[in-house]
Amino acid sequence: MNLLREIYEKHIGINNDTKEISYKVRKAARTILFDESGKIAILYVSKDNYHKLPGGGIEPGENIVEALGREVAEEVGTAIEVLGEVGAIIEYRDEFEQLQISYCYYSKVKGEIGETSYTEEEINSGFKLKWMSIEEAMDFLEKDEPYNYVGRFIKERDKTFLKELSSKEIRFND
Repeated sequence: MNLLREIYEKHIGINNDTKEISYKVRKAARTILFDESGKIAILYVSKDNYHKLPGGGIEPGENIVEALGREVAEEVGTAIEVLGEVGAIIEYRDEFEQLQISYCYYSKVKGEIGETSYTEEEINSGFKLKWMSIEEAMDFLEKDEPYNYVGRFIKERDKTFLKELSSKEIRFND
């Protein structure tokens, strides 16, 4: 998978002195998920005022695609068919001494869309599932002004993934 970008605090408007950090690594799987009408799933995090792609952390014993399927089932309520790779992004979240590697794919809904099963943290964050065109999603993310540190990283990360996919000619064959 191609590395698309490395995001540092300076990219989210924080200019700290460079210091030596021993980062804890977190790996995550994300997707740009298309429904049958060509709209994509976007999660709005109302508490912190930003939008994000479905996905999350890879748990011990899972591979990237297994984690992606589990996260999408929880956050969107559907199974998926992975169609291809978008790329990877590394985030240096100095405040948490965390280096996050996100692997992003594009996929399509497989079967019916059912109920979401958000975690308590996601419920408390005000997660709301929306479906919109990729252009609308890019516009929302561009205008987002996240209230928190993590949201600022997510905005930069997911804007990059959407721009990367929209620059490619993607064909869906059934």
